[in-house]
Amino acid sequence: MFLRSQLSWNVVVPAENLDAEGLILQKAILIRLLDEFSAKKASKDIGYFLAVTTLDHIGKGIVRQHTGDLLFPVDFSCITFKMFPGEILEGVVHKILKHGVFVKCGPAEKVYISHLKMADYQYVPGENPCFRNEKSPKIEKGTVVRFLVLAEKYDEAEKDFRAVVSLEGDFLGPIN
Repeated sequence: MFLRSQLSWNVVVPAENLDAEGLILQKAILIRLLDEFSAKKASKDIGYFLAVTTLDHIGKGIVRQHTGDLLFPVDFSCITFKMFPGEILEGVVHKILKHGVFVKCGPAEKVYISHLKMADYQYVPGENPCFRNEKSPKIEKGTVVRFLVLAEKYDEAEKDFRAVVSLEGDFLGPIN
């Protein structure tokens, strides 16, 4: 699910980026904010960081004693993406294994569908492995599937989410 979030972060602007003109200072603050935003990748509470939408407020800068850098409190709005158990989403199959498939859904690449959660599908090995079902289209690399999120977990070390999903249910599975 895409979420709109309000965040408050402290942005540090190195002393060498400072200039007497206020616009150049605002540009330096924005660039540092965007650098930090892209480096953080994700947060357990609000999901993947996708885009800063508005810069709402820049507080007064505080000089750091030892470095001379300025620290600015910044309030901004952004778009994030997070999966929730019970939610129905769509993704693209990017990896086929004997015991299931991995799907990309937005920025999430570790979305796993176990073969146990693909009713009536059988693994077909070969150069281009896939899962086949008599009633539905086959599931192979590049197939778009609609799935139900069963559980998600945040990996703090990798700043990434993992999810276990299912194709069991009405209107779930490959999309033609």
